[in-house]
Amino acid sequence: MPLLSDRAPAKVNLTLHVLGRRAEDGYHVLESLVAFAGTADRLTLRTGEALSLTVSGPTAGPAGPDADNLVLRAARNLADRVPGLRLGAFHLVKRLPVAAGIGGGSSDAAAGLRLLACLNDLPLTHPAVVAAARATGADVPVCLDPRARMMRGAGEDVGPPLGLTALPAMLINPGVPVPTAPVFKALGLSVGETLPGAAHPAIAADGDAVSLLAALKPARNDLEGPALTVAPPIGEALAALRGQNCRLARMSGSGATVFGLFADRHAAVAAAKRLRAAHPTWWIAPTFLR
Repeated sequence: MPLLSDRAPAKVNLTLHVLGRRAEDGYHVLESLVAFAGTADRLTLRTGEALSLTVSGPTAGPAGPDADNLVLRAARNLADRVPGLRLGAFHLVKRLPVAAGIGGGSSDAAAGLRLLACLNDLPLTHPAVVAAARATGADVPVCLDPRARMMRGAGEDVGPPLGLTALPAMLINPGVPVPTAPVFKALGLSVGETLPGAAHPAIAADGDAVSLLAALKPARNDLEGPALTVAPPIGEALAALRGQNCRLARMSGSGATVFGLFADRHAAVAAAKRLRAAHPTWWIAPTFLR
C-alpha cells in the first residue's frame, strides 16, 4: 500500500490587525501577513485503508482525542464534496505545541487535504478542496499552500504568494496553552464595532529583508495586549527574546507562541541555546520564516 507524506509547518502571523467585528455573522475581521516556519509536524497517509488517524510525537498528548482532530474533519469535509473520494489511514507526528497561536491543527488539516488531493488527482485550487478547507477552520485556507501571503476577513480571503526572503527567526512557547476564544473575549469588541488603528503597511512581493523589516516594525498584533491578560507568561517570553538582540519580537496569532527575527541563522541558533539553558521547560525552535 503506497505511503504519502507531507510536512505541516508552523504558521506565524508576522502581523495581525483586527479591523472590527462583522455585523452579519459576528466574526472578527482580520488583516494579517502570514509566513511559515521550517519547524513542522509530519503527516503520512497509507492508501487503501479506511479513514482513520493515529498520533504520536512529543506533543501528541495535548493534541487531544484522535476522533476530534482537524485532519479527520478536513477529510470528511472533502469526502462530503467529492463522491467516491479515495481515503486512507493517517498518522500524525506531532511536534508543534498545541493551542499555541501557530496554527498547528490547521496546518495538519491542510496537509491532510494536500495528501488527499494528491491521491485523487485534484489540484489545490479545486473548488471542493477550497470549500473543505474553509469548512474545517478559519486558518486552514491560508495553510493549504503554505507560502507567505496576506490573509484577510475571517480567513476566507487569501492573497497570492509574496515570495518573501527567508527570515532567520526563533519561536518560543512558554508552555501555556491559550485557546483563541478567551483572547478575543478580552479584546472586547461588540458585534458591528470597529477597532481604530493605523492601516496595515503595504508588503512588497519579493522584497528584501531590510525593506520587509521596515514594513513590519510599525505594524502590530492587536491580540497581543488581550493575550497578555489571559496568559502573562507571554510577556516573559517576549522580554526574553528582546534581551537577545533580535530585530523584532512579537506574538503570533492569539498566543502563547512569540517569534523573534534575527540578523542571521547563527544569531538565532546562539540565542536559542542561551534561552534553552535559562528556560529548560520552554519550547524553543530556531528556524526560517518564508
